[in-house]
Amino acid sequence: MKIKQIFNIKGQLPIRDPYIMGAYHYDRYPKGNGEMGPNVDVSQKANGSDFNPDASWRMYHGDKIPGFPYHPHRGFEIVTYVPIGYADHCDSRGSRGRYGQGDVQLMSAGKGVLHSEMFPLIHDDKENPLRLFQIWLNLPAKSKLTEPDYKMIWAEQLPEGSVDGGNGTKVDVKVLLGNYNGIQSVQPLTNSWAADPNNHVGIATLEMEAGSTFKLPAVTASLSRFLFFYEGNGQITIEGNPMKSNQMADLNGAEEIEITNGNQPAKILILEGEPIGEPVAAHGPFVMNTYEELQTSFEEYQKTQFGGWPWGPTERDM
Repeated sequence: MKIKQIFNIKGQLPIRDPYIMGAYHYDRYPKGNGEMGPNVDVSQKANGSDFNPDASWRMYHGDKIPGFPYHPHRGFEIVTYVPIGYADHCDSRGSRGRYGQGDVQLMSAGKGVLHSEMFPLIHDDKENPLRLFQIWLNLPAKSKLTEPDYKMIWAEQLPEGSVDGGNGTKVDVKVLLGNYNGIQSVQPLTNSWAADPNNHVGIATLEMEAGSTFKLPAVTASLSRFLFFYEGNGQITIEGNPMKSNQMADLNGAEEIEITNGNQPAKILILEGEPIGEPVAAHGPFVMNTYEELQTSFEEYQKTQFGGWPWGPTERDM
C-alpha cells in the first residue's frame, strides 16, 4: 500500500518520528497600522489562544503585533520556512533579524534557548499575507544537551532547480534539507539528525506546472514520508488517488511514489526521515527522552532562564 492515509489540514501537520511537530500558518493579515500591527480592532482576539483555524488571520500570543513573544525551547531543532511575508527573530544567544519571502531558518535549541518570532505587518498601504511552515525535528539523546546552533539560508542561497515533469512541463524543486534529483541542501546544523545522510532526512517544496509528474524514489520501509498539498485550485493524484489543496498524505517510504498534477499549478511540501527510535517525553517547549529529564529541564529554566533575555522589554513585558 503506497498511501497509508490522507488527512485534511487546518494548521497542525500529523507527522511522526523523527519529527515532533509541524505547524502551518497561512494568515491573510490586513494593512499595517504604522507600528507593525494590524490596522483594525484586535480587542476581540483571544491573546494566547488565538488559533482558530477558520479565521482569516490570528494574533497567536501577540497583543499588538502577531506572533510568539520570547519563550524557551530545549532538545530539538526547528526548521522555519517563510515563502510569503516576514518573521522577526530574536534569541538569547544574541541573534536578531528579519527574514521572509523565501528564507529558511535552522535553529537547534540544544540544551536550551529563548527565542521570539513575531510577524511584522510592514505594509500600511496594502495587505500583509503570511505563509509559514515550522517543523520540529527531534534530536537524538546524545545531542539534546549540545550547544544551541543557528543558521540562516537566505532565499538566494536556497538550493533549487527544475526537473523534467514530462510532456514539456517542469517541476521546480527547493531543498531545505536532503537531496532531491541531485539538488543538495546546504550543510545541516552540526548536531542535526539531518547531518548523517543515512538518516534520509528530506524537507523540500515542489512547484508543479499543470500536467507535470514527479517521482519520489523508494528508500526504506522504516522511512517516515509525508506530502502536503498546500496551494492550488485544482487537484493532484498520487498513484492515481486524488488529493485536494490543504490535504496531506502519509506515504510508504519503501515504494516509488508518482505524483501527477492536474490542470492548475500546485505547490507541495515533502517531509521525510528515518525514525530516531528513542523514547519521547515532551511537554510544551521541551522535548526530552524521559519524564525526569523534563522535570530537570523546567527546573533549570526556572533557575537560569537559559541565559536570560538580552533585548530589553518586549511586547510580553508591556
